[in-house]
Amino acid sequence: MASDKLMLGVAILAAVGGAALAGIGFSGSYTALKDLGFKHSFGDFSYAFPIGVDAGIVALLAMDLHLIRKGAPAPWLRLLAHTFTAATIYFNAASAGPLLKNPTGTAMHAVIPVMFVAVVEAGRRLVIRITRIEAGHGRDAVPLHRWILAPWPAFRMYRRMRLNGISSYDRAVELERERLVYRVMLERDHDGDWHKAPADQQLPLTMERFGLGVDEALALPAEADERARLRAERTAAFDAEATTRAEARAAELEISKLRTAGRVEAAGYEVGAETATAKAHAHARTAAAGREAEAAERLDQATEELAAAATEQEAADARLRAAETDRAAAEAEKAAAETRARTAETERTAADDEQAKAEGEEATQAARLRTAETAKRAAEVEEGAAEAAKRKAEADRDTAAARRAQAEHEETERAARARAAEARERAAETELRAVEAEDAARLTPAARATRRVARMILTAGGTPEAVTLQSIAETLDVSLATASGRRTEAAELIASGYTPHAA
Repeated sequence: MASDKLMLGVAILAAVGGAALAGIGFSGSYTALKDLGFKHSFGDFSYAFPIGVDAGIVALLAMDLHLIRKGAPAPWLRLLAHTFTAATIYFNAASAGPLLKNPTGTAMHAVIPVMFVAVVEAGRRLVIRITRIEAGHGRDAVPLHRWILAPWPAFRMYRRMRLNGISSYDRAVELERERLVYRVMLERDHDGDWHKAPADQQLPLTMERFGLGVDEALALPAEADERARLRAERTAAFDAEATTRAEARAAELEISKLRTAGRVEAAGYEVGAETATAKAHAHARTAAAGREAEAAERLDQATEELAAAATEQEAADARLRAAETDRAAAEAEKAAAETRARTAETERTAADDEQAKAEGEEATQAARLRTAETAKRAAEVEEGAAEAAKRKAEADRDTAAARRAQAEHEETERAARARAAEARERAAETELRAVEAEDAARLTPAARATRRVARMILTAGGTPEAVTLQSIAETLDVSLATASGRRTEAAELIASGYTPHAA
């Protein structure tokens, strides 16, 4: 309460003092600029010139504030106001004469407008702070000490805050700390080079320029998978709907085709009936004309057959005489052919004997080759059988050795499982006693979590690095940054002599 009253008094004092300084500064600046105007032949306009310059500064700053509040800032207005401010200071300094000849007078004349401008700028900053409208409705700025002590990191933080819309400086520092801790943990887990980590684990560092926190960046793959699943579901639903519409259109088209086919078939029956009637009438007329033509044709045919019979008889007699002549010639040709056939048969028999002799010699040679080939294959078969027997013996030996090794491995596994079961039982008893001790001591959840991590470290051999942040985060259901803090606290607790039996 006392501090509030003190701050109220300070605010009243600042307001009154600022108004007085602004009045004094404006008065002194007005007199100096008026005299400077008369000296440069402004005439009566010299009375209005100081007001125009100083009032212009206030008006430009006010317009700047108004546009910022309306969400349409114009930075050039503030730049123009600062230009008028520099001009005012220069004019006041020049009113004392040449700047370098009288530095004391120049400084005295410049102090008053500097004081006036400082009060106006302070008022502007106060209005901006109260209404929280500067550059995004109350955005925090990077403190001056950070710019002085670490200029390049300060610029990077300023750039990220502006590009990613981070309005809180504390939030920017928290994000920077989370990424630094996470990178150190990655370097520790991957031999000092976080680039060796899987792509999903590198996301908090690669997505740094977008202003995402560690947890937000690590959640990106799951969010991307969820969006892909939703897109796949929408695509499947769209395909199913399209298939349904296509089937409906196909059914309507099939119905239309059936209706058209029915109409075509009915029209076909009608046309068929008319065609059949016309065919019947035409057939009757054709049959009557055919019968008349057939009678005339039979009469002509009978006349022609009589004439042909006479001609055929004469031709038959001539053919009989020619046949007797051909038969005699054929008998003579037959006798000559038989003689040639017997001669050819004799020659063929001699040729067959020669060919049979040659084939016999070739068969003998082939038989010898086959015998040699068979002996060779038999030798190869015997050699392959010996090799197969050798490989089988080796395989039997390897199988026996593998079975012995398998038996030894199974025995080792059984012993290891027994030892692991005993270790788990001892760990469970230790955990139970530790929890009972913590309940008796009424520890806070944070202290319980620290002791639980300490027990994990002691179980792993007493080295904090033997327990990964990921396992701590999964066990406690916390973020990696919180897991790192718990592990540090647990290491300090162990160093102070903590045992699982003590609270």
